[in-house]
Order: sequence, then structure tokens, then C-alpha cells
Amino acid sequence: MNEKPDWNGRRLRLEIGPVAHGGHCVARHEGRVVFVRHALPGETVEAEVTEDRGGGFCRADAVRVVEAAEGRVTPPCPLADMSLGTNRCGGCDWQHADPATQRELKASVVAEQLWRLAGIEHPVEVQSLPGGALRWRTRVRLAVDEEGRAGFRAHRSHRVIPADDCPITVEGTVDEVASSSWTPGAEVEVTADGSGELHVTEHLPGGAPARGKRSRGGRKPGKTRKVRGSGVAHETAAGREWAIAAHGFWQVHRQAAERFAEVVDSMVEVPPGGCAWDLYGGVGLFAAVLGNRVGDTGDVVLVESARTSVRDATANLADMPQVRLREGRVEDVVTDPTMPAPDVVVLDPPRKGAGRNVVDAVASSRPRRVVYVACDPAALARDLELFQREGYRLARLEAFDAFPMTHHVECIALLEVAD
Repeated sequence: MNEKPDWNGRRLRLEIGPVAHGGHCVARHEGRVVFVRHALPGETVEAEVTEDRGGGFCRADAVRVVEAAEGRVTPPCPLADMSLGTNRCGGCDWQHADPATQRELKASVVAEQLWRLAGIEHPVEVQSLPGGALRWRTRVRLAVDEEGRAGFRAHRSHRVIPADDCPITVEGTVDEVASSSWTPGAEVEVTADGSGELHVTEHLPGGAPARGKRSRGGRKPGKTRKVRGSGVAHETAAGREWAIAAHGFWQVHRQAAERFAEVVDSMVEVPPGGCAWDLYGGVGLFAAVLGNRVGDTGDVVLVESARTSVRDATANLADMPQVRLREGRVEDVVTDPTMPAPDVVVLDPPRKGAGRNVVDAVASSRPRRVVYVACDPAALARDLELFQREGYRLARLEAFDAFPMTHHVECIALLEVAD
């Protein structure tokens, strides 16, 4: 009986192959697949194996470049420097690639996922958003180590890498909280809103009292401590002012909400007086776009399960009586026979995608158009394959580098009823 291989800690010289979904590239060594971070296609690197469970593949980090590919640059963040070996921050995947190369890699991933999971061959160009590849992130959550220092976790690990700053976050966020001492094991959530206000909340570990306070009457897990800010973030997008929970859902890139609203508006083509569904509607960004389209005589049904988001959407869209809110799980609400037949459906599901039940319900309502906003290309491809079975085709795809330096990419897909 053959023993399972264990390459943990082993150094391998590898010829790097194509990019794969997840922020790594594929290499092969002695008949096994090696998923390599901090490498680029076409490079020769020395990599250290960081995870090997004995199957047909293992994971590794490039620790020395033997032959560099075009597009490799010095990482702008010291916590991504190759001299740290495998002890690097796990938040970014592509700091060693210039922005144009990053977008090319992401385009390859989206195209590959569409073809492999949905059988769709479609050209993909990942577009940049205004502002460049640094200082774009307005919302961030940090971990706290045993010494009370805030930082980020290493890749696929609970180990905390202390950070003095983070170059992808806007100035005055990570650098503002890094000098403070926090409760060991806590998490620190930071939001810099559109008005310039900073909101900071410490999420305490289960059973831990806030630093400098005594616990009385037992310990309750999940407590939070507001450190700074009003708790209400103010943003501007789609021609409207928004007041939302400071750490609730909003696009983390400064320019993303406005740009995504523009693209959705260009795709929906719902007529005045028409009906639209906004599924996973959050605080109502796309519902506002749809409300403008259908006008006072139209009907927009916003479906959202998070109570805080429903509360914020209700307040922010109070001047749009054509928008009705349904609080509940999307898969439950869309099968309600009282739901009106839509001309168009917009859906912005979580990273796992919408899934078969939601896709079947949307398709059975037979909207002329479906606009699908996706933060994961694999989930998008899986759901597009389901829509194809129901008679829809991919008519247009816009992809955006809304998360520079990471492997994440945002896609907005337009589906139409196939002829």
C-alpha cells in the first residue's frame, strides 16, 4: 500500500503554468498538481509547499523567482514581500503583478470559468475603475493577535500578521487603528464613508470583556464596542444620498457603487409602468435605478433577508412608493404566487451564487431580461448554465477590477430569452 505523499515544507523548482481561479497559478511536479501563490504564468520559481494533505495536489508559495515573467513588479506592500517567505499577509493575491497584468489574469479566469462550467465562449475584458490600484478600499475588517496588535490573517490560516498600514485601503483607516492596543482575539471593523467620517467597531471574542472593563453578571459572546463614529455611513450613488449602517453592505471600492448602477441602468430596459424584481437587493441601490425606470406607475419589488438592510432601504427609498420591500429569503419570496410577473429581474446574490431553486423560479416567471451581478466567476458560470437550460442566453458581459491586488473580480451579465 502506497503511503500518501507529504511535501509540507519542501522546496520545489517549478515551471509555472496558467492562472487558476483563487489567486494562484498551476504547476506540476512529479505527477502532482501544485497551486502556487505569488507566481505568474511562464515563470520559473522556487516554491515552498505550505499545505499538503496527501492527495493529487498541494499548495505552495513562491519564495524565489528564477526567471521572471513580463508584468512582475515589486509589491507596494512590505507584507507581500518575497523576503518574508511564506509569512505574508493573505489579503492580496497579485501585488507582484502590474495592474494591466492583473486584469489580464482575471479576464482569463472569468473566460475559463464560463467555458468550463457553462460551455459559454465569450470575450472578456476586465475594466479598471477610477482611482488606480491602491487606496480604493473603504471597508476593512482586521484580526487582533495575542499581543493586542491589529493586522490581517495569513493565507488559509488563523495566524495574524500585524500591519501598520494597508496600501489598498484608503488613508486614515488601517493606519488610524494600527497604533492602538485591542482585545486579544477580537476583530476590528473600520469604515471610511463617503462624507469622510471614520467608523470603528471592536467585535469582542466570545466571553471576553472589553479592554479596561470588568465583566459582570456572566459573559456573553459576540459583544461589540463602538470605538469611533456615529454608526451611520453616508454615501452618494445613482444620483441619491444614502444613509446606511456603517458596517452594513455597500461596495468597498470608492467608485464601484456608482459604476455598477450605471451599467445595470444600461441593461435593464424596463418600460415606464413596468415591473421589476430586485433580488438580494441590499439597501436598495439597484431598486433606485429600477424605480427611476418604471416611474410612478410602475412596480419594483425589492427582496432582502438582512433586517438591517431592509430598514435602511425603507428609509432611503421612502420617496419612491413604486418600490415595495419584501423581507425574507429570496428562494422563499420568489416562489410566492402573489409576486407580480416581472419584465426584468436584477439579482446580486452572495458569493455562492443564486442556485438552482432561485434560477428556476426566476426563469419560470419569464422576464424578458435578467441582469446578474456577480462577485465570483465560478458561481456566475454555474448559474448561467442553469439559465441556459431554461432558454436564456448571455447577451452581454461587463467585468470590473473592483478589487485590485486581489483575485476577486465583479461581473455584470445581461441574459435575454433565446430566440
